Amino acid sequence: MAKGVILLAAGGTGGHLYPAEALAHELTRRGWTVHLATDERAERFTGQFPAAAIYPIQSATMGSKNPFAVLAAFWKIWRGVRQASAVIASIKPAIVVGFGGYPTLPPLYAATRRKVPTLIHEQNAVMGRANRALAGRVDAIAGGFLPEDSSAAGAKTVTTGNPVRPQVLEAAKTPYAASADEEPFRLLVFGGSQGAQFFSDAVPAAIARLSDAQRRRLAITQQARAGDVTRVKAAYAALGIGAEVSPFFTDMAKRLAAAHLVMSRSGASTVSEIAVIGRPALLVPYPHALDHDQAANAAALAAAGGAEVHPQSTLSPEHIAALIGALMDDPGRAATMAAAAKSSGKPDAARLLADLTEAIASRKSVSEFRKETHE
Repeated sequence: MAKGVILLAAGGTGGHLYPAEALAHELTRRGWTVHLATDERAERFTGQFPAAAIYPIQSATMGSKNPFAVLAAFWKIWRGVRQASAVIASIKPAIVVGFGGYPTLPPLYAATRRKVPTLIHEQNAVMGRANRALAGRVDAIAGGFLPEDSSAAGAKTVTTGNPVRPQVLEAAKTPYAASADEEPFRLLVFGGSQGAQFFSDAVPAAIARLSDAQRRRLAITQQARAGDVTRVKAAYAALGIGAEVSPFFTDMAKRLAAAHLVMSRSGASTVSEIAVIGRPALLVPYPHALDHDQAANAAALAAAGGAEVHPQSTLSPEHIAALIGALMDDPGRAATMAAAAKSSGKPDAARLLADLTEAIASRKSVSEFRKETHE
């Protein structure tokens, strides 16, 4: 018999939905019925989401300085609050848990108005705007990289790590096997929901600058925007390199496990999955992120020795070629980075977040939860 209903709310990108999905699997395993509130962008990410029901909730970003655009955004968010309030009245969740992104504002705001317990999870080392707007209203904050400190937010923050999906935990069972001498070397390149354009331009040009011997070893998997796929494939074909290029891979965890080197952006979910699986990475923070959260996320993995961080502005094709070539020719260093990455991973984050979720649902305080978990 189900324990009750828990409503998760997440923006419609992988970075928000993947940790929500990981928590949903853990809560379902514990006997809860999970529902999801999100937006229309989420469709391609929700195929394996264990939700009994999914509710598209209206919301809007608040980035414009145009007063009419701001007024329209507020009106759309308010309509979303009314939608979410009706959902909450109908399903009566024990708690509402938000994972960031503007689609979380209406459900979490509606829940606080209805005195339903609330929790937000912040994946990044710097809190995003939607979560910042909610931090003062919710009962607890879970952090992927956020510190527990004496600030108002820190006092109700529990550092759980970022939950990773079951596929990632399964992939983490595959040990890293360094590629030496003339063995195939699998390079995985992806840019997340923002910024794959840079990799589409720079990486094929860099690969062209590797030695013939290095190129013969390469097998490349690369995420590219739909409009770039044809030209990226053609660039690799002209170099005689086998490459899989697609806008989206449904089996990214397996591809991470198979990789000898990852080159990617440094969104929180990406960094967390690289760490749990344990693969060496060249991280290129998205340079236009409003809060520079990707740079902070990348720094956390680099500090552990599991990644190198390179600002996009420094990455000419020649520099990228030198970075990739150096790791291809030094399997010992690649293996050391893989081990360091894995040592910093938090494979039990979903369990910890589920424990916190159940505690807040039972109306325990963060201080009570901390005391119980430290006893």
